[in-house]
Amino acid sequence: MQLFVSGSSEPLTGELNVPVSKYHAHRALVLASLAPGRSVIRGLSETRQVVWTVGVLRALGTRIEIEGENYIVHGGPYSTRERVVDHGSISSEGLLNVGSSGTTLYFMTGLAALADRPITLTGMKYFRRRPIKALLDALGQLGVRYEATADRPPITVQPGRPEGGHVTIPGTLSQWLSGLLLLAPFARRETTIEVVGELNEQPYVELTVRMMALFGLRVEHSDDWRTFTVQPGQTATPADYTIPPDIGSAAFGLAATAIHPSDVLFRGLRATASAETDHPEADFLDLAAAMGLPMTHDPETGFVRVTHHGIRLKPLDHVDCQHIPDLLPVLSAMATFADGVSTLCEVAHIRLKESDRVRAMLQLNKLGGRLDDRGPELEITGVTSLEGAPMSSFNDHRVLMSLAIAATRARGESRLTYPRAYRISYPTFLEEMTRIGLDMSIPAGSARAAGRPRAEALAS
Repeated sequence: MQLFVSGSSEPLTGELNVPVSKYHAHRALVLASLAPGRSVIRGLSETRQVVWTVGVLRALGTRIEIEGENYIVHGGPYSTRERVVDHGSISSEGLLNVGSSGTTLYFMTGLAALADRPITLTGMKYFRRRPIKALLDALGQLGVRYEATADRPPITVQPGRPEGGHVTIPGTLSQWLSGLLLLAPFARRETTIEVVGELNEQPYVELTVRMMALFGLRVEHSDDWRTFTVQPGQTATPADYTIPPDIGSAAFGLAATAIHPSDVLFRGLRATASAETDHPEADFLDLAAAMGLPMTHDPETGFVRVTHHGIRLKPLDHVDCQHIPDLLPVLSAMATFADGVSTLCEVAHIRLKESDRVRAMLQLNKLGGRLDDRGPELEITGVTSLEGAPMSSFNDHRVLMSLAIAATRARGESRLTYPRAYRISYPTFLEEMTRIGLDMSIPAGSARAAGRPRAEALAS
């Protein structure tokens, strides 16, 4: 089964619906589960990653209801007494299935210690190769008791509040640090967390700390965000929170409108610059604008509109990807059509994502692109034309969507493996891209491309 993409020179027109941010959804749902009482989280996420988080929290005894476009979360102590089966998580067996969601795994491994029985976290077969040793070592320093073969899932966590104390953690992945921060307020004594080495993805850590404060959990940090102090015995408080639009998903539609003549309204997106939104990937808006993408506010709706008859994109000059790793694939696709040489720097940690995303994006060279992997940098020389070719998505949602967008400017047909990988983070990607005029499809006779009906996907 493959995703077929045909190149086109026709203008893109219509409206594209921007989903809510999965980053905010994960954090809001987890924090609400820890807060005794009723929280309202406004804005539903259909991403598989968030659906697995919901299933895990329900198996830990958190009652999560869906009313209209809202999650109603009844938080409190984690309890597995009531039998719950949700997306592979089974309360009576103390089994939490994180699927292929790294965020769910990294956030919930430590928090599983707050449950009333031993908890085992597992996931999809290939996902059990996910790197987690650094986080497990740090959780052990915090006082979490666990067992794991070769420091990989499945991981069994014993019940009991962590002790606290001094903890060190590599700054390689923000989710490791966020997982520690979410657990530390429930320790028995003060916790100090020190980041060792470079701190990557700092905006995601900042988002975690800001959202913890919204739910009443206090974290003090140094000016350089490398040392964190968390007081013990805190109690989370319920909140009424609205999830903002997802810039990371909007980026694919914006990239498409950057490489095709367009008149497209981005419904739900109101920001044209990073200063206008609270999102860890908001820098994409500034980078797209620097490349020459004309984003304006539609006078009737207030949403972002892109209108042009064809533009020549400017190259990106030494963009530091240390804090925006997930944007490398889509920026690589855009830079392939830029008028000059673009350089994406500090890319080493991006090789540790769902795939080695640097290597994966070199497949644009199969289409006639000019990408050069220089170790700590990815250099991209813009070209004027591409030819369709078969490629692999490596079952990586960001890679699949970015290569597919680039292929819409190639002559002829391209094919991509693991065609439904997009459902991990952007379930409506195929629907939205075809709505505005791009030619993408999964061959007739295969299961429905968009996945299960929305109500079935979101509710257990």
